[in-house]
Amino acid sequence: MRVVIQRVLEARVEVEGHITGQIGNGLLVYLGVGHDDTQTDAKFIADKLVGLRIFADPDGKMNLSVADMGGSILLVSQFTLYGDCRKGRRPGFDAAGDPGRADALYRQVVSLIEAQSIKVQTGQFGAHMHVTSTNDGPVTFILDSQRTF
Repeated sequence: MRVVIQRVLEARVEVEGHITGQIGNGLLVYLGVGHDDTQTDAKFIADKLVGLRIFADPDGKMNLSVADMGGSILLVSQFTLYGDCRKGRRPGFDAAGDPGRADALYRQVVSLIEAQSIKVQTGQFGAHMHVTSTNDGPVTFILDSQRTF
């Protein structure tokens, strides 16, 4: 799984003019599922999102997690994170997971985060979405459950 994690003051996602998810202070996370991803990857990503210490403590150091500061997560599916732009001018998506399996793993990540008492809002899997956010920092990280950058 690949995620782009943004620390935000607020974020929301709309589908066809209706807000499907909205948070205040927390994390906006774009999540893509690859064809080799499993439940192990879902658990790794969920645990990392809940425990990643990227919020400032009273001394201004990145020392607090979204759980520590009582924040929320807006989780948005995004298969384009598996787009390969190295050849030609049109991205290839061969590494992206099958939509049915990807949706199931996406939902599993949501459930695993909620099981850790974190409020999760979502977009709509497979839909055309409009996402707005106010990035805090900006602070943005990329994480892949199967490799390092």
